[in-house]
Amino acid sequence: MFPKLKTKDAGMRLRIEREIREEFVEVCHAEGKTAADVLRDYMRDYIERSRAAQRDLFAPATASAR
Repeated sequence: MFPKLKTKDAGMRLRIEREIREEFVEVCHAEGKTAADVLRDYMRDYIERSRAAQRDLFAPATASAR
């Protein structure tokens, strides 16, 4: 649903504990990924799960659900 964007034109600043950031970056690098890529993937997944939950919430009832 979300194509890989060629231009990243917005930023986000997070304030977190230094230890969490350092461990997160370490784990990401151990997996051959950047922290930014992992966060973008998580954000895409979160959006999709949220949208799916909304679709399910308002989906018409099926015969088996009655």
